[in-house]
Amino acid sequence: MLQLRGGRAIELVVEHLESLDYRWAYRVLDSRAFGLPQRRRRVFLLASNVADPCNVLLSPDLGPPPENALASDVACGFYWTEGNRGLGWAVDAIPTLKGGSGFGIPSPPAIVLPSQGIIRLDIRDSERLQGFPVNWTKPDADVDRPSARWRLVGNAVTVPIATWIGRRISHPTPYDATQDELLSGNAPWPKAAWNRGQGRHRSQSTAWPVRSPPTPLARFLQFPGQPLSIRATSGLTSVSSFRPAMNGRLTIPDTIPSRWRVLSRNLAFDVPSPSAILASNGRATLNAFDVQGSSRTGSPSFRQTPRRLRQFPKL
Repeated sequence: MLQLRGGRAIELVVEHLESLDYRWAYRVLDSRAFGLPQRRRRVFLLASNVADPCNVLLSPDLGPPPENALASDVACGFYWTEGNRGLGWAVDAIPTLKGGSGFGIPSPPAIVLPSQGIIRLDIRDSERLQGFPVNWTKPDADVDRPSARWRLVGNAVTVPIATWIGRRISHPTPYDATQDELLSGNAPWPKAAWNRGQGRHRSQSTAWPVRSPPTPLARFLQFPGQPLSIRATSGLTSVSSFRPAMNGRLTIPDTIPSRWRVLSRNLAFDVPSPSAILASNGRATLNAFDVQGSSRTGSPSFRQTPRRLRQFPKL
C-alpha cells in the first residue's frame, strides 16, 4: 500500500479523509509481534472525526527483538515460486502468506527444517499462522478448488492483530508525539504516520506494539507438510531464479546455509521426508539430477531419472 504507484494509493486515501475533516493514523504491524512465526507486515489505518486515532493505533511501542542472524538451528521459510523477485527468506518464520504467487497461483511457502529437510507448508498450519483454528477454511473446499483455501488464508487479517486493534479502540491510551516530525511532501511514506488536523507527521512507532512470547517455527508446526518436489526445486535452481543473484541485483541472504546454497545452484533433489533425509550414519542420500542448458532458451533442464545416487556430507 505505501509503495503502490509510488505512494499515490495511500495519498488518495488520506487526501479524501482530510477533505472530510477526519483525523487519521496508520501503522505497519508485524504478525510476529503477536507470537506467530509469520513475517507479515501490513498497513492498518484508522480514522475518526470524534476521537484521536493515534491513541488507538500508535501506542504502545516495544520495538522488534534482536534477529537470529545465524539461523543454523531454526527453521527458515521461503517462496519457491517467486523467480527473479526473490526468495522472501525468513529466519525462524515463514514469509507473508499470500493469495497468489509470482506465477499468479495460490501456493504455500517452503520451509527448510533444522534437519535440512525441505517441505511445503500444510494448509492447516497456515490457518494457525493466521490465528484461525485448524480446518477453518475447509468448508470452502466443498464448493471450490482446494487451492482456494490458500487464497482465503492469504487474504485474511491475522486474528490476534484484529483482536488487539479492537481492544485498543475500547481502551485507548495517550500517544506521545513529541518526537514526531512533520512529513515532507516529497518524502516516501513512513511505516507509521498521522494527521490530527495540524499537518501530516511521521511517527516513531515500529511494527511491534507488543512482544507476545514467540514460538519457534519448527515447534509451531503440527503437520508434516509435503516434501518439496523436484519440479519445485528446479524453480529455485533455474537461471531465472539465480541470474539476478549472479548479476548482483539480488543478494541471496547469508542466513541460507552454505551447503544449501551450493546444492540449490547445481542440482535438484527430492526429499523423501523431513525425518528420513538424514541417514543413521549422519549422511544424507539424495537423488541427484543433472542440470543441462537448453540450446534454444539457455535455461537449465532437468532429467526425469537420476543419473546416479550421490552421498553428500551432513547438511
